[in-house]
Amino acid sequence: MIASIAHLGLLDDEDIQLDIAALELSALDHDGIDLAPYVARLGDIEEELGEAAGDAASGAEQAAILAHILAERHGFTGDKATYDAPLNADMIRVIDRRQGLPVSLSILYVAMARRIGWSADALNTPGHVLVRIGPPDASVVIDPFHDGIVITPTALVNLLRNALGAEAAVEQMHVAAMTNRLVLVRLLLNQANRAEQEGDAGRALVIYERMVEVAPSNGQGWWDLARLQLAAGQIENARISLSAMLEITRDGDSRAQISAALEAISGR
Repeated sequence: MIASIAHLGLLDDEDIQLDIAALELSALDHDGIDLAPYVARLGDIEEELGEAAGDAASGAEQAAILAHILAERHGFTGDKATYDAPLNADMIRVIDRRQGLPVSLSILYVAMARRIGWSADALNTPGHVLVRIGPPDASVVIDPFHDGIVITPTALVNLLRNALGAEAAVEQMHVAAMTNRLVLVRLLLNQANRAEQEGDAGRALVIYERMVEVAPSNGQGWWDLARLQLAAGQIENARISLSAMLEITRDGDSRAQISAALEAISGR
């Protein structure tokens, strides 16, 4: 168990504060770091945003103010030059450098909006996380990676088809709001995928351990953790991970697949 983030797995989803949770995850890779200055900086940005908010009520008005504070005044923008650098998914380094990935910057935008009482969600858009901000009847979609610009409906469809394929059907799930846990899972999945692409299976295994700690009901996280544990020769740990996955899985076909994997392990 990773004790320093264990509480995140116990919180109700709505009680997770995205920016602080992302900082806590980041701190696991920075031994002895003091998060207080980072928390204070986020508080300062919140104060600035609150002062600038005025009576902005529509999503378009709120989006413009948010982009002004985060992108124009504080310089947070997407790292287009070194997009795949691991530090772009490391919230401490994102704040230090004022650059990041769509998911890490979306966390900042959503968290800041919520801090002053605005409605905001990170969207489950494939390949590139976007943010919806504003009340349900007057919301807009924005792109924190590109300085908080508003994404028109036509541009949104084009972005989705670029990610899914020109002939793919664009469905509601592709623009659905993510839960707080799913946002953190997506942040961690980005780190895990990059570690595996670089051949660092040990680092990927550590990230998946964090993922199931934060989101213990995420079955895919348990499956990938077990896969890496098996590859590392950690047979008993893989059995524990698959058993945990079996406990939270209700689909019959998936349960059969997990049971088969457990039986295969028992024969080793």
